[in-house]
Amino acid sequence: MMMNAAEAQLAAERVMARCDMLAAISESPDQLTRVYLSPEHLRANAQVGEWMAQAGMRVWQDEVGNICGRYEGASDGAPALLLGSHLDTVRNAGRYDGMLGVLTAIETVQWLHQQRQRLPLAIEIVGFGDEEGTRFGITLLGSRGVAGSWPESWTTHPDGNGITVAQAMADVGLDAGAIPRAARDLNDIVAYLELHIEQGPCLEQEGLALGVVTAINGARRLRCRFTGEAGHAGTVPMTHRKDALAAAAEWMVFIEATTREQDPQLVATVGTLNCAPGAVNVIPGEVTLSLDVRGPQDLPLERLLSSLLTQAEAIALRRGLRFEAEEYYRISATACDSALQQALSSAVETVQGRTLALPSGAGHDAIAIAERWPVGMLFVRNERGLSHHPAEAVMSGDVALAVRAYLQAVCQLAQRGAP
Repeated sequence: MMMNAAEAQLAAERVMARCDMLAAISESPDQLTRVYLSPEHLRANAQVGEWMAQAGMRVWQDEVGNICGRYEGASDGAPALLLGSHLDTVRNAGRYDGMLGVLTAIETVQWLHQQRQRLPLAIEIVGFGDEEGTRFGITLLGSRGVAGSWPESWTTHPDGNGITVAQAMADVGLDAGAIPRAARDLNDIVAYLELHIEQGPCLEQEGLALGVVTAINGARRLRCRFTGEAGHAGTVPMTHRKDALAAAAEWMVFIEATTREQDPQLVATVGTLNCAPGAVNVIPGEVTLSLDVRGPQDLPLERLLSSLLTQAEAIALRRGLRFEAEEYYRISATACDSALQQALSSAVETVQGRTLALPSGAGHDAIAIAERWPVGMLFVRNERGLSHHPAEAVMSGDVALAVRAYLQAVCQLAQRGAP
């Protein structure tokens, strides 16, 4: 069951136009910002729900504000293959992160509807209300609602104006007490697929429109500190110094060199650095810095982190300083299901000749869904890998290939009961 190239191009043009329409639903006219439980969230849901209905889907909004649609299978009540992504944005966002995945999913159902085709599985689509965490600083609220992993404490979490999640839900007609009803029964869904822009440069460097995700990177974030001794920049000899900034600089060079020697899918970043007392004529006595380490498998990630921290201790000891590190964020790597990867890879090879397997360095709703169901992800090339930025861009031709591959994978998986 294949969509032809002309049909795919028309679908892609519709997707691009609809991304533009959604981009106009923003809290400010000069930049795209659409956050959870805002009037813009509900307007986007209403618009996407209308497109779902046009594609022959039964549409509803669930108890955490996700917009959902169901295209029934050959027999009523069949379990579903779930497709989706998110409709919220960061501040001053691009127009394809999240939205592209929801709209291409609708195109797969639209084609089935036009062909009057029903599959052994139902096809459901969800536009998650919050993935980015822009408003409340909590990520994956929509997908954790579906997965049934929403902590009770989240309802009392305030936004920047002191409005709690529970109050914000009430303001848009939702009931925080009903959140558990958003959770789907394990047997309702057989697998989850998500199409998403890559948000990185790998596909562009390979000259490919599409790639298949192997895993979503795990991450560790730490607050680190070198403590030495401040002193007069003119009177303390170089051999007597306990310079915290020099130690931090030595460690940063080690971090870069060591990580480059590892698996190329491992990355490490020092994103912040603060130096005290911070005067031009004073030897730095204390430096605090952040460390972010990510990779698609937890064991190599832990090994790299251990080696970096061991070296920091060694640098501090040799220089007569003290080193401390506190981990404040940890998320495990999420492996994509091998059978779903295979189905997506086969579809990608059909439409573009070859495929590329790559991890996702960014987090996605698939992380939450993977706690209960097998997940697979399809990446679409985006210009320069630029994302979370108004210049975010995809090409219509790439979207056409994506819709064709997505439809083929959906049909293949549905015919065999997935995955």
